[in-house]
Amino acid sequence: MNQTSKVKVRNLVIAAMLTALGILIPAIMPAKIIIGPASFTLASHVPVMAAMFFSPVMTAFVAIGTTIGFMISTPVPTIWLRAAMHIIVMTAGAYFLKKHPEIIHQKVKIQVFNVILGIFHAGLEAFIVYVFYAFGFATLDQQALFNFLLLIGFGGLVHSFIDFNLALGLCNVLSKAFPIDIFDRAKPFLLKNKIKAKS
Repeated sequence: MNQTSKVKVRNLVIAAMLTALGILIPAIMPAKIIIGPASFTLASHVPVMAAMFFSPVMTAFVAIGTTIGFMISTPVPTIWLRAAMHIIVMTAGAYFLKKHPEIIHQKVKIQVFNVILGIFHAGLEAFIVYVFYAFGFATLDQQALFNFLLLIGFGGLVHSFIDFNLALGLCNVLSKAFPIDIFDRAKPFLLKNKIKAKS
């Protein structure tokens, strides 16, 4: 087996493990809050966000798997739809990281990216919930819907921000033990900065 084949097999195994975690976390995590269409499960985004540091394809694969996880663990269609939005948001984020791997070593820029990702993430989830109710798949009075959308928007932003930092920290530690694509791509930039600092 050549090196390329080994990497592909390794990535497939990692994708399967992250998907399994993505299904398991919503099912067993005791730290879970569900209020109507709003749900917040501690670390539920970590598997798919960790996949962002490997590749966009892995991210899409894990996002689909974690959506299935929510469908298994939570009998609320709006939560399934919100989870499905991860396929779009996280894959887009993974493409950005692939193009700009150096930002993982730039503390301010990576957090700016984190906030933008969170806004996109929470905004898209709030939008899909609004569409669900607007098309009459369920009924909710206008004020209650507005309150839910605010909860999904602001709560989702905070949740996304925390989980991304957990995923970043986890992948940073794991990158010391085995190759992670974005961290490998960022090494030349890190080395360049160290040389600049010494000169």
